[in-house]
Amino acid sequence: MNNRFFSLRLFSRVARLRSFSLAGRELGLSQPSSSRIISELEKEVGATLLTRTTRGVTLTEAGRDYLDRIEPILIALEEADHAARGTGELRGILRIAVSTPIAVRELAPRLPAFMDRHPALRVSLQMSDQRQDLVNESIDVGLRFGVLTDSNAVAQPLGQSRRLLVASPAYLARAGTPESPGELASHSLIVGPSGATPAGWSFQRNGRTTSIRAEGRLIATVNEGATAAAVAGLGIMSTLEWGCRAELASGALVEVMVDWKMETVDIHAVFPAGRAAKPSARAFVDYFRAALSEQETGVDR
Repeated sequence: MNNRFFSLRLFSRVARLRSFSLAGRELGLSQPSSSRIISELEKEVGATLLTRTTRGVTLTEAGRDYLDRIEPILIALEEADHAARGTGELRGILRIAVSTPIAVRELAPRLPAFMDRHPALRVSLQMSDQRQDLVNESIDVGLRFGVLTDSNAVAQPLGQSRRLLVASPAYLARAGTPESPGELASHSLIVGPSGATPAGWSFQRNGRTTSIRAEGRLIATVNEGATAAAVAGLGIMSTLEWGCRAELASGALVEVMVDWKMETVDIHAVFPAGRAAKPSARAFVDYFRAALSEQETGVDR
């Protein structure tokens, strides 16, 4: 197992995860075995690639340069293996960065069909409501909403999602139903990551735009928490339709101020800048785009 290619793969994962144990777990190794293989690699290279401390593992300057040089080679080798098989079979680990609500609500239900097609492929869902660093966290593809801030990243559009206001029927029965943005000042507002925009909440009607400052009585650091609070009747929240589709369908939440339109947010698949996309990442994006398109057009899978 301790061939040079495997050693390089292990080094890449140790460097990105900053942990021998986590990297070893991914590749089926114990922490001592991972450490030993990397030590042997450093002897072969003739340089110290990693600094080991009680707080973790960090790259040396030589290690950082080495990592930058070998990762494109590892991806190219994976591409060559995939092409040589000629069967379309995908192997290895696919790391997907995605927000928690989208992973739970939209992605996880669609993963079984994709993974059934590729039984040798392992998928790691890196779930966070905060935007992840695709390069430093060694992500193969990320699902991003809104404006893309990294101009060097390679992005492919997946679709769009409406932003809307929702509340529970119980809350509206108790506090009343607002009819215009100005009335929201007298309501309890819930602000999660999806609704926390610097410009506040903006609404369009009859060609006119109105914005309000969203002062949240409840502020949640994850969207699932904000949605649960809205279902519990704590107030009105702004969210993407993707984040509350099930609650709208069940009646646990209802849309508020339907005559006032909020922005439509673009959804992209984003590949790390500076390196070619892995075959498994490209295949996943093609599959997920098709699955979303079938949902929007009402085609049964």
